[in-house]
Amino acid sequence: MTDLFGDSASPALALARKWRPRAFADLKGQEHVVQALSNALTQGRLHHAYLLTGTRGVGKTTLARILAKCLNCETGVTSTPCGTCSACVQIDAGRFVDLLELDAASNTGVENMREVLDNAQYAPTVGRYKVYIIDEVHMLSKPAFNSMLKTLEEPPAHVKFILATTDPQKIPVTVLSRCLQFNLKPMPPALVAQHLGEVLEQEHVACEPAALNLLARAAAGSMRDALSLTDQAIAFGGGAVEAAAVEAMLGTVRRDYLFDLLDALAAQNGDALLVQARQMAESGIAFDAALQDLGNLLTQLALLLHAPGVTEASTDSERMQAAAAQLDVETVQLYYQIALNGRRDLPYAPDEFSGFCMTLLRMLAFAPDAGGNMPRALATNRAAPAPRVSPVAHAESAPAAPSEPPRSPEPPVMEAAPAQPVAATPEPAILVAREFSPPAAWDWLAVVAELRLGGMAKMLADHCELVSQAGDGVTLRVGEADKHLLDRTYQDKLVAALHDKYGASLKVMFEIGAAAEQTPQQVRTRIKEARQAEAVAAIESDPFVRELVDQLGGQIDASTIQPLGEST
Repeated sequence: MTDLFGDSASPALALARKWRPRAFADLKGQEHVVQALSNALTQGRLHHAYLLTGTRGVGKTTLARILAKCLNCETGVTSTPCGTCSACVQIDAGRFVDLLELDAASNTGVENMREVLDNAQYAPTVGRYKVYIIDEVHMLSKPAFNSMLKTLEEPPAHVKFILATTDPQKIPVTVLSRCLQFNLKPMPPALVAQHLGEVLEQEHVACEPAALNLLARAAAGSMRDALSLTDQAIAFGGGAVEAAAVEAMLGTVRRDYLFDLLDALAAQNGDALLVQARQMAESGIAFDAALQDLGNLLTQLALLLHAPGVTEASTDSERMQAAAAQLDVETVQLYYQIALNGRRDLPYAPDEFSGFCMTLLRMLAFAPDAGGNMPRALATNRAAPAPRVSPVAHAESAPAAPSEPPRSPEPPVMEAAPAQPVAATPEPAILVAREFSPPAAWDWLAVVAELRLGGMAKMLADHCELVSQAGDGVTLRVGEADKHLLDRTYQDKLVAALHDKYGASLKVMFEIGAAAEQTPQQVRTRIKEARQAEAVAAIESDPFVRELVDQLGGQIDASTIQPLGEST
């Protein structure tokens, strides 16, 4: 990377100006536009009007100036201007007489546009082309747009228009149709962080990778904003860019806080959750930003759970993996939605701290149970009230109460009689099952339907085929096409669900073999296809439908037929 505006040690210029690209090769993240313009310049296929669109700080004005140099470089029209001739030097310095930059936000009237267009008819003074760069062109008034239409449609051969805007929807279609439009993309955070590292290396400023990542995320795709924030971070950190200083400067939340919140949620530990919230309040963290960062973290977790092969490596990948192992996909989606709603409702809370705490407690209350079937709070509330029994009976039954599922009220005499045989007192099905071996023969489809599973563990069970089952051992086979489901985390969840149903002594083995034909997924698919075929046959054989088809020459679209009781 080269210093664009002089000695890199000079403090006179802000980083955003000092390191502004001066050639196509220096422009980051806009390769699709650079390639198109370079090819057009090389082949001599020049358009008279270009429209550059994109959010702030992505390089619209910079690209326009580079294009002006390409058109007026003394070496000829080229995609690689020399940068040393009089035209290139003067364009970089903003002194080129045949380059006119107009800020449409300040010059919106028709008089301003007429003044510009009146000068367009005259030949260039020193350059090859007169180049008009109109920034924020969408701010022009309707009369101003109308006045430029004729010139924009049939400009003199020596005139080139380069329009830039952040809001192309406000530009009349009559103007859009006369321009060659290029959309500049926001910069991805990884590219911004990389560029900041290169700049700070040239500036001889010490920096931490974590700090660069924070600055890149805060820039929201704008390279100019990223460089401006870096200037601020250097001043804030006393000449160094460190993660702790950048966090304090931006008011962002340390990822450790967020991971600790997720750990407390996964453990269903309300005390730890609120202690963590108080620590964040004492640190002066803005809770709106905390919920925003929590939403970003949950987004990354969802990507890791759904597509682990395409997620980018990060400095806290170990904690990401640990959080992903504790939360299933449904829980992550639920937490994400609650975080969004909590952030939206934060202004209506009595204060930000109570609003933040209520959002966390909502996550705690409505988190799915171990099988992903029902919020724990709802499961607790749906339990039948305990019958009145003697103190002795209550004391004897109390230890087992937390692990028992909801049960119907029973006559007091049955619970209060400890001397009765075990068979006389109905026990919850899950406890009875743990005391006995699995049944002699399994219906794997029925077993999977009864297991309390969710997410990828449920998908693994649906794609397993029962190979053998005898005594306390069971073997499950997964086809070659589905072997990616045999992740250790998903296996552990499936085995845990089987242990809950049949006892911890059950040994579960997995194998990969020929494509399974009797998996629950395949069985359900065949049943669904059979029902669909029956529904189609019923419609096609219906006398009224046949009469309509025969008389009107219509056709039956089988894809629109749906069996009763099924939703689209």
